[in-house]
Amino acid sequence: MGKLKICFAGTPAFAAIHLTALLENGHDVVAVYTQPDRPSGRGKKLQASAVKQIALAHDIPLHQPISLKASEQESILSELNPDLLVVVAYGLILPKAILEIPKYGCINVHASLLPRWRGAAPIERALLAGDKESGVTIMQMDEGLDTGDMLCSEAVGIERYDTRVMLENKLAEAGCRALLSTLSNFEDCQKHAVKQDDSESTYAKKLEKSEALINWTSSASLIDRQIRAGIGRSPAYTFLDRQRLRIISAKVLSESHEFEPGTIVSLEKNCFTVACDNSVLEISQVQLAGKKATSVRDVINSRPAYFETGKQFCATDNSEK
Repeated sequence: MGKLKICFAGTPAFAAIHLTALLENGHDVVAVYTQPDRPSGRGKKLQASAVKQIALAHDIPLHQPISLKASEQESILSELNPDLLVVVAYGLILPKAILEIPKYGCINVHASLLPRWRGAAPIERALLAGDKESGVTIMQMDEGLDTGDMLCSEAVGIERYDTRVMLENKLAEAGCRALLSTLSNFEDCQKHAVKQDDSESTYAKKLEKSEALINWTSSASLIDRQIRAGIGRSPAYTFLDRQRLRIISAKVLSESHEFEPGTIVSLEKNCFTVACDNSVLEISQVQLAGKKATSVRDVINSRPAYFETGKQFCATDNSEK
C-alpha cells in the first residue's frame, strides 16, 4: 500500500495534537474538517478551533459544515476522493453515506479502551469511576456509537493524582503513537481487526453541570475524583458564605472525625481540611467567584477569616439566595 490520501476531522486541542503528528510524520492530509467557529470568552468573539488553527498554518483546505447529513457534503467529500478519513474528537455525527465514501472507510481515535466508556466523555468518566487504567483505541467506524471493530489499542495507567488535563495529555501521546502505528500497518490492522464485546460496554455520557456540585456527605475519595475530573472543563464547586467556590486541588486524608459533613475542620498556612463521609479532604487550591484559581495560602493572606474553622460549606444552590 502506498501513501494514503487522508482527510482529517477533529475540533479540540486533543484532535489538533493528532493532526500535527500526521503532518510531522509526512502523511498526505488533503483536507481538514472541523466544527464552525464558536463564541468564546467574555466578549463572545468567534474562536477558531485548535484543529482549524493547525490547518490554516499548513495551508490545508478547510471545511466547517454545521452538519454532514446534507447531500452537498457527500459531494464535497467524494470530490476529495480520500483513501481514509481519520476522525478525532470531531463532535459531529458521520452518517452512513459519509462513512462509505473513503476507499478504506473512516477510523476514529477514541480516548478509552473500548468497549469501556463509549460516548462523549470517556476521560471524565474513567476518573469519576476510579478506574486504574485508561487508554486509546483506533476503531474502524460504523453507524453505531463507538461500536466499530478495533484496529489497535494502547493502555495508559491512571495515577493517584491525575486530573482530566493530565490524563488527556497522556492519552494524546498514546493516541498519536497508536494512530501512526495503525497507518504504517493499515492493511494488517484491518485484516486482524477485533470485534467489540457489547456485553462489556459502558456509556460515557457528557457531564452535566449538576455533577460538578459537591455533596459533602460523599466520601473524600469520591469528591477528590470529582475535583480531578472537572479540571479544565467543569470545575467542582460548592458554596461558602452564600458565594460559589470552585475547588481546584485537594488530597484525601483517612482521618476519622465527629464533624458534620461540609465543616471546615482545621486551617493551616497552605490548606484547610473539610469533613466528608467518614473521611477528610485537604484543600490547597480554590477559585473564588469572579476570580482566577489561586492557592489557599493567598486567600488566607488577604482574607484571614474566610476559611475559619467551624464554617460550613453548602451543597445546594439555595445558599445563593
